[in-house]
Amino acid sequence: MKRAKKVMSVTLSMVMALSMAGCGSSGSSTPAETKAPASTEAPASGESGEAADSAQQPSGDPIKIGFFSPLTSAAASADGESTLNSAKLAVSDINAAGGLLGRPVELVDYDDALDTNQAVSIAEKLTTKDNVVAIVSGSYSGPTRVAAPIIQAAGIPMVSAYAVHPDVVNAGDYIFSQSFSGKIQGKAGAVLAVDKLNAKRISIIAVDLDYGSELAGAFSEYAEANGAEIVSYDKVAMSDNEFTSIITKLKEEVKPDLIYMANYYGHAAEIMKQCKTLDFNVPVIGTEGVDSWQFLATAGKNADGLYLTTNMDRDTKDENTQKYMKEYRETYNKEPDMVGASAYDAFEVIFKAIEVTGSTDPKAVRDAIASLKDFPTVTGTLLYYSEKGEAVKPVQIQIIKDAAYHYYDIIDDPAVITPEP
Repeated sequence: MKRAKKVMSVTLSMVMALSMAGCGSSGSSTPAETKAPASTEAPASGESGEAADSAQQPSGDPIKIGFFSPLTSAAASADGESTLNSAKLAVSDINAAGGLLGRPVELVDYDDALDTNQAVSIAEKLTTKDNVVAIVSGSYSGPTRVAAPIIQAAGIPMVSAYAVHPDVVNAGDYIFSQSFSGKIQGKAGAVLAVDKLNAKRISIIAVDLDYGSELAGAFSEYAEANGAEIVSYDKVAMSDNEFTSIITKLKEEVKPDLIYMANYYGHAAEIMKQCKTLDFNVPVIGTEGVDSWQFLATAGKNADGLYLTTNMDRDTKDENTQKYMKEYRETYNKEPDMVGASAYDAFEVIFKAIEVTGSTDPKAVRDAIASLKDFPTVTGTLLYYSEKGEAVKPVQIQIIKDAAYHYYDIIDDPAVITPEP
């Protein structure tokens, strides 16, 4: 599958402009570890771990995969930790199963600190010094969208775990997104609000970043086109941590019958707390930003009743998902979440592409990724990638009960989950 190339002069000028600012963090290479093996596809029924345990140990020069995530940003550290843990787990699993092409896989990871200048420097190091054959972004839209043009210009495949901004995949045909775009997820949230929960008057609270803007915009477009009214829209800064005045205003003046919040876990925990404290009992729909162990730890009992759109179904009987969750809990003593699962999936996609091509040639790997269909991952079946490199897959609706995520519904209507050309 081929996509249109971007105008090279634009790309190069962007790269030069961005590279003028900031220094990158120091990277590290994660060596192979010995852990329970995992394949890139669902295991056959009744398969034991004994065959994998006897897999030939990989040898020779390592196949290097680049990675970056926001480890030291206060607001993003939990997501950075989840994605890095999952990246290490994916590499450990593939090495325990014999590596790729008989060679060990090595993780070259960096902390972008949720800083675009850092992300530019990291992208330059990965593409010019580290000799990586592919890259996974475990970071947010801001760092990922500035790294993408640099990686595209270098002709190295990158799979973004969960960044939602369209500029990520718009960078070119070597860039893919493992989760659905903000537009798809926002639309699915509106389907839940309007078509399933029958909301008519909706208030939006969104973080004033690419993430919040993309989700809120797509949500509003579908909701208003299908008979609902957006009665208020509050933008909040990433640094905000007090929402009493907003919730009081909504309860006493605006009086919506549903709240849609495109926020990360810290904001969402405080919003849910204030709704419960002020006895403001309306349905609240969150997004994948609240699919985090940190949200449950912070919100506690206040989290109960929250709906959210995400790509991970904890109640599924799928063997890939259950195996990942079990192994993650045993390895890190924490609950797995969608950002970590999406990062694990991104590595699985790259591993599969290298496996089927029998080489690490960037173009061959890119073409193999683009042609994947009905590929089993821990966040469900990847149906295919769009022409722009967006993952097409069902949107999961979870509900929090007794401080745990549970299945509520699934949105798999092609009219909703298929990206626009």
